[in-house]
Amino acid sequence: MAVIVSQIRTSIDEQRDRAVSKAIALLGLSESEVKSAKIYKTSVDARREVLFVSSVIIELYSEKKERVLAEKHENVKPYTHGELTVKFGAETLDGDIVIAGFGPAGMFCALTLCEFGYKPVVIERGAAMDERITAVESYWKSGVLDPRTNVQFGEGGAGTFSDGKLTTRINDPLCSRVLEKLCEFGAPEEILTKAKPHIGTDKLRSVVKNLRERIIELGGEVRFLSPLEDISVRGGRVSSLRVNGGEMRCGALVLAIGHSAHDTFEMLLKNGVELVPKPFSVGARIEHLQTDIDKALYGRYAGHPNLPPAEYTLSHRENGRGVYTFCMCPGGFVVASASSAGSIVTNGMSYFDRAGNNANSAVLVSVSPEDFGSEPLSGAEFIRRLESRAYEMGAARGKTGSAPAMLTREFIGGGTAFSLGRVVPTYPLGVEPCDLRELFPDFVNEYLAKGIRQFERRIRGFSDGDSVLTAIETRSSSPVRIPRNEAAVAVNCDNLYPCGEGAGYAGGIMSAAVDGIKTAVAIMERYKA
Repeated sequence: MAVIVSQIRTSIDEQRDRAVSKAIALLGLSESEVKSAKIYKTSVDARREVLFVSSVIIELYSEKKERVLAEKHENVKPYTHGELTVKFGAETLDGDIVIAGFGPAGMFCALTLCEFGYKPVVIERGAAMDERITAVESYWKSGVLDPRTNVQFGEGGAGTFSDGKLTTRINDPLCSRVLEKLCEFGAPEEILTKAKPHIGTDKLRSVVKNLRERIIELGGEVRFLSPLEDISVRGGRVSSLRVNGGEMRCGALVLAIGHSAHDTFEMLLKNGVELVPKPFSVGARIEHLQTDIDKALYGRYAGHPNLPPAEYTLSHRENGRGVYTFCMCPGGFVVASASSAGSIVTNGMSYFDRAGNNANSAVLVSVSPEDFGSEPLSGAEFIRRLESRAYEMGAARGKTGSAPAMLTREFIGGGTAFSLGRVVPTYPLGVEPCDLRELFPDFVNEYLAKGIRQFERRIRGFSDGDSVLTAIETRSSSPVRIPRNEAAVAVNCDNLYPCGEGAGYAGGIMSAAVDGIKTAVAIMERYKA
């Protein structure tokens, strides 16, 4: 056992380990009582004076004293590590365990199964990493999209071309297991102690490849450019799959397909799998100079060598509708992220050093079935129309793949001059000056403007200055949920395991990876290897 001591404050000029000695002193412990102590998580608190706030994990020789400290101090709690205990099932699999999708959910589902002696087969519609990088970089230069493999589809999932953000709202002990595994495969060790860890697009690629190699080493199989084209459902079970025109026997199917596999959603619905529409969000990417964000949040401490590039998380809720920032990328870039021809999709990414000139973030407005319709795929169709309209607006002057963009101050205050200042948009295929109010439904325009005005109160210069909005952001989460029961199987298909973001049970790398682990455990507790 051990305890976590939180809210330990240190100045930005103090050594990081100073938080450890402060935590020990706070609890009145002697050196002879402490078996080990180290920093657990650290974040920057810039609300008043800029400080580091850390939590420290302390293991004592006496577990009894650890329990006493946890009961006595408000900022002390027992530490629970993400250990896996599995009670293996007795059912015999009639075919392979097939995992459709090799994003975070599929990767960690496959890895967990392999670590316990199972031999899953992973099918991924996109390409392996190196081929995928080539295809994406070609798209960013030419505007010619490969619908098979792109920012959304391929090894590592959509997160491969992002910041590799590992921040999550879930408080699950398995998060520590995910972080430790990522470090095992080459992620920077600092992700273990940062409250808002990130790997960076550049480093994440090798981590994913190393994880894949471990799966293969342990007896698993990973097949790229192998889309799940169809399923055969007999007697309430998936009996076989069609992949690249051929048939595969299937004992259990894990659907880790990601939030952008809208064609797969259609196929599942056609075969009687229950899908329900769920809320998601739409909006645009906003770009500021990173130095302006640093000054707004750090004040006179901006530029201090011990401080990371400043980042923010902002939200506003009014009349039941939310407006919020999402996937903020300090020192990052806005990237082209479409997965089908004739559409524009934006996303943000950063490299590990976060050294780009601009900060960017999605600014999103929540939408629900009340806005777009109650049919299972109404949300997906709503997204398709918006992305197609964004493509048409961006191509107004014949430039292939340009994204519609607008100055933030003009979006909320009127005008369409689009006279760029210090902020140069980073979207790789260029931007086309447009009135974004002609792209979004009226209610999205209204709440997007309200949110941006509110965020100005938190970050000076957020809504004016030279900031730029580039549209459209639509892939923050899946537009559907595939209902599943307590055994983690689809409610009307006994060996189908909906998993991760695409199934509506995760939102980001960490929660998707954790859901992949839990899905693997559910399979192992039912079937023998």
